[in-house]
Amino acid sequence: MKIGLVAMSGVRVRTAELAALGVTLPGFVRRGKTIASLPSLGLLTVAGITPPEHEVDYVELDGLANMPTLGNYDLVGISSLTASIGDAYRVADDCRRRGAKVVMGGLHVSSLPEEALEHCDSVVTGGAEGAWPRVLHDFGNGKLQAHYEGARDGVFDSPLYARPRFDLLRQRPYNRVTVQTSRGCPRHCEFCAASLLITRRFNQKPVDLIIEEIHEARCAFPHPFVEFADDNTFLNHDWGRTFLRALIPEQLRWFTETDVSVADDLVLCGLLAEAGCRQLLIGFESPREGDLAGIDPAEWKRRVAPQATRVVDVLQSRGVSVNGCFILGLDAHTPDVFPVIRDFVRSSGLAEVQVTVQTPFPGTPLYSRLRREDRLLSARFWERCTLFDVNYRPARMTVDELESGLQWLFKELYSKGEADHRIQSFVRASRKPASA
Repeated sequence: MKIGLVAMSGVRVRTAELAALGVTLPGFVRRGKTIASLPSLGLLTVAGITPPEHEVDYVELDGLANMPTLGNYDLVGISSLTASIGDAYRVADDCRRRGAKVVMGGLHVSSLPEEALEHCDSVVTGGAEGAWPRVLHDFGNGKLQAHYEGARDGVFDSPLYARPRFDLLRQRPYNRVTVQTSRGCPRHCEFCAASLLITRRFNQKPVDLIIEEIHEARCAFPHPFVEFADDNTFLNHDWGRTFLRALIPEQLRWFTETDVSVADDLVLCGLLAEAGCRQLLIGFESPREGDLAGIDPAEWKRRVAPQATRVVDVLQSRGVSVNGCFILGLDAHTPDVFPVIRDFVRSSGLAEVQVTVQTPFPGTPLYSRLRREDRLLSARFWERCTLFDVNYRPARMTVDELESGLQWLFKELYSKGEADHRIQSFVRASRKPASA
């Protein structure tokens, strides 16, 4: 059987003014190019689950420009994020016209399987583990079902675990390789889809399996920069210390995401740079404690908000840069939040910053709430789920105020002068004695 696994890469901002700014602001473009060039770890895992008697191709399409390069397959698996789901549906329609059976999966399809079935023969909701072998078996017997539910727990345990096929990436121009160390996050932030749709609870991968995957990735990329593709890598501090000590001999350079609790464990923080960590992305969401009420069920984000500056200092004084993330358009935000975020970024010494707009992805509690409150700007706005396009009515400002405030903040934070100043400040901070 010939199987094509198709990833839709590249997300384009739809708001014209932001799109124009995106090509002129170096500090913004830097991270955007990195994200756009990441391979689909989900589809590489699907390839790893596929028995070796099947021929597997991994294909990336940036919109529909590369459609002529898509070959003829017996079975096509397509994964996509919400912002590019329209292109994914068009690819699925084209493959079906050519005679292939099409299976779709991923976060968007897991949220709206009935919508996806208008364009494909079968959907996989949740992860591929536990579902893809049944898909192949049923397809081989001419009995492909419309819906398969993947495993949502124990995904790193035998017999569900499968090592991603990093060999499929050979001779491709990626600037990073993705490796997963965990799946899910128990914080349950209202705006986050991944932890709710893919797994029932936090799943942590054994350290020895991660090291084996890194070795496999190195067969395709001898000197990879690794992005650990997790929602919250260092949630478990005991595991984190063990993991970092195992990474030290590997002499990697890497990036990942975690939360402010990482700074509570100074031993772990001391190991980060030695283990090759170059940057941690941390979601602060807003500098003001009151803005974060209701973000998560336990009010954890609100309670730890006052620690933000200390977290930056603890990590950056140990040589690990922090990419601080802020979400604009929270219900407590008024137009005065834009200079507040700018001033916090400058005073905190953050090495990098990521500013996005609150986005109600389908399947999230945020989407359900805003739909219930009749605050969504349209019933179907998937192509605007880019994290930079506004698709709902904010509670305490207008849509225009949110869009213009975002543009103003981009100009304030992402100019070459501002980006260079942040890097220089980080270099100075990393030379200071480590903070307690």
